[in-house]
Amino acid sequence: MSEARTSLTPGQEVAALVDGGGYAEVVLAEAARVFPLPDGLDLRTAATLPTVLPTAHALVHEVGRLRAGESVLVHGAAGGIGTAVGQLARAAGAGAVYGVASSDAKADYARKHGYDEVFRPGTFETDARRATGGRGVDLVLDPVGGDTLRRGLEALAVFGRLVSFGNAGGAEPWRAGQGELYARGRSVGGFSVLALAQSAPDALRALTERALRTVCDGAVALPVTAEFPLSDAAGAHQLIGGRTSMGKLLLRIAD
Repeated sequence: MSEARTSLTPGQEVAALVDGGGYAEVVLAEAARVFPLPDGLDLRTAATLPTVLPTAHALVHEVGRLRAGESVLVHGAAGGIGTAVGQLARAAGAGAVYGVASSDAKADYARKHGYDEVFRPGTFETDARRATGGRGVDLVLDPVGGDTLRRGLEALAVFGRLVSFGNAGGAEPWRAGQGELYARGRSVGGFSVLALAQSAPDALRALTERALRTVCDGAVALPVTAEFPLSDAAGAHQLIGGRTSMGKLLLRIAD
């Protein structure tokens, strides 16, 4: 029996990743993807964390490898992952934390959660170079893909890193090769918390434990900006689809 299975006990408060069926009062999850909650972490806060916080932690630390004094540019700065990344980057000693957001309201929100400046999607690469005196940023975190990713490469400093963690733009799978990377020593990485859950569940558990500690230590707070009853899950998706949501949304099951 695996360590993940034996470390869980009936009645224990946990968070979990599931392949589907999470919009339910009762759900079945693989033991390796069930994470005991640290003391002092309430269930409402924990509900915001299972995918967002491990992803944000990996983007800043395990894959992005942000060092103190470096600069980072984050797309979707006002979303759940962006909210966490801004705070984690600041706690890691980033020299500058830049975001990309599509509205003034989202930009104002991001600046309250660790961001120094927030740029618009249409001009982010030129804005990043302006903000860094032409040098470029050390790390770009991109969930959009396509042309946004290619433009992100142009926003990188010498030896800069780009981490792709989604393809929200729906473009064809991207490719980067010698022409894009060799001349300035750039590198590209990728991350998916769900893919890691499939391929390396032990690594995911260790990552999640590290990430959860940042909430307990006060380094990260994920504000819930909207809450819906389970019966109105469609309303939550309509808000997300309208691209006006910020922070984290919750579905509330019956007590």
